[in-house]
Amino acid sequence: MPKTKFKNYLHLHFLVFIWGFTAILGALISIKAIPLVWYRMFFAVIFVFFYILLTKKSLKISLKVLLKFALTGIIIALHWIAFFSAIKIANVSIALVAMSTGALFASLIEPLFFKRKLNYLELFFGLLVIIGLYIIFNVEKQYTLGIIYALIASFLSALFTVLNGLYVKKHEAEVITFYQLFFGVVFITIYILLSSTFTIQDFYLNILDLIYLFILSSICTAYAFVVSVKIMKFLTPYTVMLTVNLEPVYGIILAVLIFGDKEKMNPQFYIGALLIIVTVIINGALKNKKST
Repeated sequence: MPKTKFKNYLHLHFLVFIWGFTAILGALISIKAIPLVWYRMFFAVIFVFFYILLTKKSLKISLKVLLKFALTGIIIALHWIAFFSAIKIANVSIALVAMSTGALFASLIEPLFFKRKLNYLELFFGLLVIIGLYIIFNVEKQYTLGIIYALIASFLSALFTVLNGLYVKKHEAEVITFYQLFFGVVFITIYILLSSTFTIQDFYLNILDLIYLFILSSICTAYAFVVSVKIMKFLTPYTVMLTVNLEPVYGIILAVLIFGDKEKMNPQFYIGALLIIVTVIINGALKNKKST
């Protein structure tokens, strides 16, 4: 493996580690999911904006495109709210395993946007994932609501990923991200202002919260996004796909090390989780083999 390629491969693993650490930060930050996501998107949009200024990219787009980015920004905001809600209600392991179903949700959504037929092999893999989730539901019934939130987050993740797959063909990735983060902040702000359930206390941050939020919004959001785009120039989609699917593995290991007994699950949970993760990896490997 050439030196540059190997360097980027290691960098990719570091990014996947960072994405797995996002869930850990969500559990460590003391505030609820909606204020947490507002802070994350607010700080991240500032970081991305300064990056755009430094790289001198144009933010000029049409009103039609702006509305599309606004809709996707709302979807992303709802995705993160559901994801962090799953962590708060259940735990990191539950959220990450359920989130790994995103690739299979995408397999069902893609035909609607790219006008292709459903793949029966993908439906079979979807059935295996359902079996894995059934095993987890059966042994971790106390986390049912958390699993549901995580599955909603997974579906929304697949939806905005497919939509961004259409947008990135015509627009700069950084510009897309800036507007999506911006409109995500606007959406949550309007919701908070119209709702009577929030108080100033809900947005109170202690010193540790501020540190964790800075890491979450800068390194885990703005930095990870920009670098992931650059890495795609040096590594094949197959390599990226296989590595990214290690995110729940890294995240669960980190969660057990950091949170201890809170993250130790029933043995059947790991059987169901393994079935889901292996299925997603095989599905992605076969899809990439067909496209090469």
